[in-house]
Amino acid sequence: MIGTAYAMGQMAGSGGQAAAGGGLGAFVPIILMFVIFYFLLIRPQQKKAKEHQTMIANLKKGDRVVTSGGIHGLITSLDETTVTLEIAEKVRVKVNRGSLAGLNK
Repeated sequence: MIGTAYAMGQMAGSGGQAAAGGGLGAFVPIILMFVIFYFLLIRPQQKKAKEHQTMIANLKKGDRVVTSGGIHGLITSLDETTVTLEIAEKVRVKVNRGSLAGLNK
């Protein structure tokens, strides 16, 4: 009887150690999910934002652009924060630089 109790005590002790090691193993899927989210979501968004900032910084008079609202126009003047677009003959609009979606070719 004492031998059986002793054997059961050893199993419980070894099971406790396995549970402590399993705690670290439980974080592995969470870490993998973060790595996947980084490469599939975060990194591409950062790259796109950097390209947009570069495009906005390199604007010059005479460029044809499209706003995020879909308005096509020709840049007639630039300011630090605003851009004046000519969208039709003698029709000019001021828009924020950040609202420009891209260059129109």
